[in-house]
Amino acid sequence: MTAPCPDRLKGRVAVVTGGGAGIGRATALRLAAEGARVMVNDLRAEAAEATAAAVRAAGGESAGMAGDVASEADVDALFGAAETAWGPADIVVNNAGHVHQAPFEALAAADWDRMIAVHLRGCFLCCRRAIGPMLAAGRGAIVNVASQLGQKGGAELVHYSAAKAGIIGLTKSLAREVSLRGVRVNAVAPGPINTDLVLGLSEEWRGAKAGELPLGRFGEPEDVAATVAFLASDDAKIYVGQTLGPNSGDVML
Repeated sequence: MTAPCPDRLKGRVAVVTGGGAGIGRATALRLAAEGARVMVNDLRAEAAEATAAAVRAAGGESAGMAGDVASEADVDALFGAAETAWGPADIVVNNAGHVHQAPFEALAAADWDRMIAVHLRGCFLCCRRAIGPMLAAGRGAIVNVASQLGQKGGAELVHYSAAKAGIIGLTKSLAREVSLRGVRVNAVAPGPINTDLVLGLSEEWRGAKAGELPLGRFGEPEDVAATVAFLASDDAKIYVGQTLGPNSGDVML
């Protein structure tokens, strides 16, 4: 992981969804370490506030807010809170999501609908809420968190893979629409990352999966956060509609 670049995001306002743990928490901390003021969203109020408190303890500015990104009212309230505190969002990281596994023949319509709602609808709602102020300002960076499974698919994860593939398609299409107006839209597609979810899997599975990777090991949430911070910064000024893959080499494009 590269060290944060102090002041690279100074004065920027960032909204990070799903920021209570894992990649979202690491991203909120990284953006704050580079100077951004961060509004942290999570479905759980205590998790959002815990991340915000960690940012403040490290000397940054942050607030936490509970909300379901699949709810239009919750998304509007989230961005409204950031605007009230600091002004319109310059950076949006659409990271909120959840994982559910089932064989396709056993996949319930409700499981499909919730997966699409959290990942794809949530990404759409947050992008739509952010885009007006960004276009008015003539600048902004949106980073959508997809997955390598949106590129290669995953057994018993058809709904998850489809939702993540949809995010990649949304990213490319929106980038084509708004890049000339000053807003950059990109995505990251992480591979196996040492989050609480992955660390909860069996040691045997983790060992076997690590053995498949060209790098031979999983990434850390901070590795993904560093990629997000790069895409959010002016260092990535010619990156539009791209999907970067912090995935230990599991997918090579």
